[in-house]
Amino acid sequence: MASRKILVVDDERAILTLLKQSLSRDGYEVKTAQSGQEALNILENESIHVMFIDLNLPEMDGIELCRKIKKLAPMAVLYAITGYASIFQLAECREAGFEDYFKKPVNIATLRQNAASAFERVERWRKY
Repeated sequence: MASRKILVVDDERAILTLLKQSLSRDGYEVKTAQSGQEALNILENESIHVMFIDLNLPEMDGIELCRKIKKLAPMAVLYAITGYASIFQLAECREAGFEDYFKKPVNIATLRQNAASAFERVERWRKY
C-alpha cells in the first residue's frame, strides 16, 4: 500500500491535536496545518491524498483551499468539517470537490471510517 498520510487543516489547535491523536492510532501519518497557506506549503513538499479541512479558516476559507488542492491533486479525497452548516454551503462544498461534509462536534469514529474508505479508493485508483 502507498503512503498513508492524512492532512488535517483547522485553525483550532485542540481539534488538530484530537484528530492527529485519533487518526495516528490507526497507523496514519498525520500532518496538521492551521491555515490554508500552511496546508498548501505542506502539499508542495509532500504527496498526501486524504484530507480533512475546516471550512472557516482565516485568510483562505476551506472552499477556496479545496479548489486549489483539487487543481494540484485532482485524485485527492477531501472532507469538509464545520461548526456552521447550511444547505447552501453543502452544495458549494460538493461543487468545490469535497467528498463529504461533517458538522462539529465531529464523530471521531465516522472520520476514522471515512479515512479508511478514502485510502481503499486511492489504492484502487493507483492500480489503473
